Amino acid sequence: MFSYLHIVLHFLLPLAIAWFFFRSDWKKAALFMLAANLVDLDHLLASPVYDPGRCSINYHPLHTMFPISFYGAMMFLPWKPVRWLGIGLVIHMLLDAIDCGI
Repeated sequence: MFSYLHIVLHFLLPLAIAWFFFRSDWKKAALFMLAANLVDLDHLLASPVYDPGRCSINYHPLHTMFPISFYGAMMFLPWKPVRWLGIGLVIHMLLDAIDCGI
């Protein structure tokens, strides 16, 4: 049951943040933040591709600390689309970390 909530939060949380913090451009912001979910394509490199008991953080290549530090830095760059993508990626990693119990 919790895995369904986790997946729903990957969509609802970026939408809510775009709506509340970027009201004038919320649709564009939401699109970029939702596009951050494509980071899960690195799951295709794992075997099995989906394991509900596996923690994504520090297992999949784009879910390790080195790329996550870049995602955090992206949030402070002056270009709105890059900033929105960074926010979406950080949200994604935080949700995955919560799911892992970190």
